Amino acid sequence: MAIKHNQQIPNNHFRKQWQTRVRTHFDQPGRKLRRRNARITKAAAVAPRPVDKLRPVVRCPTKKYNRRVRAGRGFTLEELKAAKIPSAFARTIGISVDHRRVNRNVPAFTENVERLAAYKSKLILFPRKLGKFKNGDSTAEDLAAAAQNNLNATFPIAPYAPAVTERKITAEEKAEAGTKFRQLRLARSEKKYAGARAKRISDKADAEAAAKK
Repeated sequence: MAIKHNQQIPNNHFRKQWQTRVRTHFDQPGRKLRRRNARITKAAAVAPRPVDKLRPVVRCPTKKYNRRVRAGRGFTLEELKAAKIPSAFARTIGISVDHRRVNRNVPAFTENVERLAAYKSKLILFPRKLGKFKNGDSTAEDLAAAAQNNLNATFPIAPYAPAVTERKITAEEKAEAGTKFRQLRLARSEKKYAGARAKRISDKADAEAAAKK
């Protein structure tokens, strides 16, 4: 039967050869080894500097996860200013900087400033030219004792202790549970109907006063 009007031409999509477009992951063991070798090569290239950068402690976003803390993108300019570390200099000594992040509360700000101060106290600063020490560089003894560290292990981010601790319900509390629930329901009912009951009492008093006249 001939096709009328401007309709789509029948074109059945068979024989797609899907086997040629399937992604397999049989190279996972090899990739694992390559990633490990890349980490070792990078650590050797930046030695004796740390293999990672110092990052701040921040809260996870949204109400669901804001109880958790994690490593942030970088320290704010206010935190660096409070720790007396110039932002341009911080980038050269292994401190990550985020000029967009804003401090919202004092405890988190204070904690990150203390984190910077602790890092600054343990920092071993090598001279730019070997043997030519300048103001602020570490001593020769410190340079001899320097070793490559992992900042995640040296300055770990510990989770906060939970504000509420759980415990088992005692037998007395179980016995009082029904009574407490009943008291709450009665208090809710009394508050809800307080106005109607007061109006009923006043109407009754007005009716009695009118009957005595």
